[in-house]
Amino acid sequence: MSDPGEEWQVARRRKGAARKSKSPQVALSSACCQEQLDIQRTVKRIRDTVSELRCEEFWQQWKDQLLAAGIASLSKPPENKNTEDPTDQLESSRDGRLCQQLECVCYGLGSFSSCVSARYQLAMLLLLLEAGQITLKDCSVYDPVFSSGERDVLRELGLTVLTENEEGKRLVNKPTLFYLMHCGKALYNNLLWRNWSTQCLPLMIIIGNSFCGMMDRTIEREFKRDYRYITQAVSVCAERQLPCPSRLIDVFGDTAVITFPTSSLDSLSQSTWAEPPEPEYQHCSDLEIIQREKQS
Repeated sequence: MSDPGEEWQVARRRKGAARKSKSPQVALSSACCQEQLDIQRTVKRIRDTVSELRCEEFWQQWKDQLLAAGIASLSKPPENKNTEDPTDQLESSRDGRLCQQLECVCYGLGSFSSCVSARYQLAMLLLLLEAGQITLKDCSVYDPVFSSGERDVLRELGLTVLTENEEGKRLVNKPTLFYLMHCGKALYNNLLWRNWSTQCLPLMIIIGNSFCGMMDRTIEREFKRDYRYITQAVSVCAERQLPCPSRLIDVFGDTAVITFPTSSLDSLSQSTWAEPPEPEYQHCSDLEIIQREKQS
């Protein structure tokens, strides 16, 4: 691996615990070092990490799983020879839906300039964009802990840096890949709530923590009470577990490709989709996400 002996003395997380690198405290350390961040050197380190991951056997397995999830059918450029046809930018995916070019949204990446795990996750994101034929500018990234220097690095790489904390509440209107590595449960729950319909959910592919794994690590009655949309999604989503070498378990462990087949969604009663209430998390003492500041 590059930079041997660097930060790989990563403490193991206790089962079900949130990643500490995603907490507000990271913002303080990031702010302290942002002035010293060498943009070009950081970009080079990330690209070197991309090259390293590209040679890993498990990356090819990830790529195969993405293809199995249908990412190619969603993102493949159309081959319509009639260039004057306004439907040129659309194509039919394998289940017959008309789809536009795939977009990507990445939340909760962490401070990749100071955390080796976050840097490897960023490098993996770049490989996934390549595999999905997603242009860099069509990938939006956000984490409230990013320093100004890290935002500059992301822009130098060609990515689009969001300026607003959406808390995961982004409505999709076209096929979208969400990259949510080790994010808090509330962020996943918010994303599902915002797109809780038979029209929007099939447009999403999520690469992140297994929903089943989340449930297994949480007291059942509390999980159903606080994360009702993940609870309901478990029965209708398709999860493909992604492999991870033991030395990278803290970086890519418990990661799955999650999709929402239309046929499964249609099995739920119509009342399931009627006026879904926005999550409030009144009983959650540790929400695991940084919420946006309320306007006074």
